[in-house]
Amino acid sequence: QVQLVESGGGLVQAGGSLRLSCAASIRTFRSYSLGWFRQAPGKEREFVAAISWYTHYADSVKGRFTISRDNAKSTVYRQMNSLKPEDTAVYYCAAGRGVSRYKSDYDLWGQGTQVTVSS
Repeated sequence: QVQLVESGGGLVQAGGSLRLSCAASIRTFRSYSLGWFRQAPGKEREFVAAISWYTHYADSVKGRFTISRDNAKSTVYRQMNSLKPEDTAVYYCAAGRGVSRYKSDYDLWGQGTQVTVSS
């Protein structure tokens, strides 16, 4: 069964950092693009970043967040620096066939991990 398993969320103070991981049990992992989304309480799930052989970021996280991948480990990493209280959300990884900011372009989703940034 294809799965995306997330880890690394938690509570951090404003200005701090967190690193999220997403391990995929996909045989053809390197052929997939990986997306990163988040959903705050009462809000729509929104695009954060995506990676294939290049990366694409939402304006709100450029310069603070970095997405990377290790194809040998079938894992995508998301480094979050200079965190702000407005970054508080459930963060999701997703796998699809193109670098896209649209949820509908992703076929597989992780279970999500909570990130809480205190002021």
